[in-house]
Amino acid sequence: MNEAQAVEAFSGLAQETRLAMLRLLVKAGPVGLASGAISEAAGVLPSNASFHLAHLERAGLVQARRESRSIIYSANFEALADLIRFLMEDCCGGDPGFAAMCGPAGARAC
Repeated sequence: MNEAQAVEAFSGLAQETRLAMLRLLVKAGPVGLASGAISEAAGVLPSNASFHLAHLERAGLVQARRESRSIIYSANFEALADLIRFLMEDCCGGDPGFAAMCGPAGARAC
């Protein structure tokens, strides 16, 4: 992940409803959730949910697929892992002796 991609991802997360929706999708796992279920769980109108989900999709943080008449959204776990790696890649100056302080993501980056 480069800096521009990270900025786009953070732009997607920089709003309370979108962050809540992404966390909901992370909990749902790879199976994902229908847009109506996301709207209901987030407490927003379906049109508002569609707006926020489209923003998350443009940021690369969620993926959408059609199943019959429903649109199912799921978290893009690879993109989320890339974002975490991007943040942690220079943890403690890359010194493996301190990598444990940065948690598992920092240890892998070092």
